[in-house]
Amino acid sequence: MAEGEARRSGEVPADLTATEAGMWQAFRNGSVYDLSSGDSVVDDPHGGHPWGPERTVRARAVCWLLLDGPPALAGRVSSLKLVGVLISGALDLAGGTVVPYVEMRACRFERDVLLPEARFTTVRLVDCSVPRLEAARLQTEGDLHLPRCRFLGGIRLTDARIGTDLLLNQAVVHRDRSGRSIAADGMTVGQDLQAELLESHGELSLRGATIGVSVSLRGARLVNPSSRLALNAPQLTVERSLYLTPAGIGTQARSGMTPARGTRIQRFECQGGVRLDDGRFGDAVDFERARFTLTDDQELSLRRVQTPELRFLGERPARGRVALSGARVVNLMDRADSWPGPGRLHMGGFAYENLVPRGPFPLAERLEWVAAASAEYAPEPYERLAAVLRAGGEEEDAREVLLAKQRRRRESLPLAAKLWGYAQDWTVAYGYRPGRAAVWMAVLWAGGSLAFTRAYHPPIKSGEHPAWDPALFVLDLLLPVIDLGQVGFWQLRGGWQWLAVAFILLGWILATTVAAGATRALRRG
Repeated sequence: MAEGEARRSGEVPADLTATEAGMWQAFRNGSVYDLSSGDSVVDDPHGGHPWGPERTVRARAVCWLLLDGPPALAGRVSSLKLVGVLISGALDLAGGTVVPYVEMRACRFERDVLLPEARFTTVRLVDCSVPRLEAARLQTEGDLHLPRCRFLGGIRLTDARIGTDLLLNQAVVHRDRSGRSIAADGMTVGQDLQAELLESHGELSLRGATIGVSVSLRGARLVNPSSRLALNAPQLTVERSLYLTPAGIGTQARSGMTPARGTRIQRFECQGGVRLDDGRFGDAVDFERARFTLTDDQELSLRRVQTPELRFLGERPARGRVALSGARVVNLMDRADSWPGPGRLHMGGFAYENLVPRGPFPLAERLEWVAAASAEYAPEPYERLAAVLRAGGEEEDAREVLLAKQRRRRESLPLAAKLWGYAQDWTVAYGYRPGRAAVWMAVLWAGGSLAFTRAYHPPIKSGEHPAWDPALFVLDLLLPVIDLGQVGFWQLRGGWQWLAVAFILLGWILATTVAAGATRALRRG
């Protein structure tokens, strides 16, 4: 009987080893083919204990089953379910169409797994040791599960199409020759990308990827300090949320859930830069308790990100920069101790509609946050903050922000304009505290009235003057334009003449600053 006929009839091919023949029969039966010994040390796929021929099947035999395997036994569904098996040689299914269900647990792969342009229903590799997974343009109707696997040479999923979920929970992935741990540019995932407690040693690249539900990197550790980026995901589209938050560790921990009280947790940690520029997130970007370890040249970049909610609640980076230039969010949830200091925060064009501080965030610290956003004066961050405060009914705080804006602007002006700015600040606080002008006017009026009661004031023309009234005389000096019929009828000499001139100048300064403040108020309205 020819070899092909033997396969179609279900007979075991003569060239299979005894171990492979057992795999062949398990495939037809749809049952699990378990070659583990029961000793956890020996069975550890990532350990150094050797596995002999009794646990070894050739990759060629596996490919044979998956691409052109025998029919299932009556009443059964053929599938490949391996446990504790060593696959020798390169598992090469490039371009193939694999119909049977595939699941391998605690297996060792001697060489790379090659799945470029292959088609599967569902693939599950759980707790396996794999030199490298090469799966560019892979397509699956269902899941691609790789939890607890270790990849010494990285994973490539460029332009892959995953029908439902991609799971990388607790996987350990090392960099390839180009420095990337996971290259998944242009990948599409129908539902969730879960990579909780992932260890990535290299650049995790998700450029232009599209995720149908959420991306969870809860408790993940991304390590790439020697290069610029540990997470490189510009133009990432996520229909719901991106979680860079803590994960629970232990039997009580549940994937995708907030860790219960008493559960040991692991934060999201990133050693290296993060780039999420131009990302689109349907619900939120969450940095709850995230820890970023950056060099001076690295940054957490959220330029032009769009999301309804940004939860900036991580630890303050000791070094590096945070860039939000051009980002647009509805709710900004933050803490005062999460933001970096002056020169390390960039918010040009950052638009937000509501502030939702977690914990105390007094206005003085909020003003420091705005001041830290630019080394030189820029009005936009102040105006955005004032507009948000005013929309929330905090009119007094909004005025304080705009006053701080004018004071910051004053520092960039030439000397003459700076002196004029100080005059406006001292008198009416640039028009944001108009009541101060009345106080100044009352003080000058009272002091002047008291002083001019002692002034020598002969009339210019005898019999053609009103009665001397020091209070009315000082008020006539202080009010420009308005003539109260006092100033032009008396002669003042020496120091009294200079004092009158001083009151006239002070009156003009007060009037001008009040007018400038009123104009500013009308522009705001």
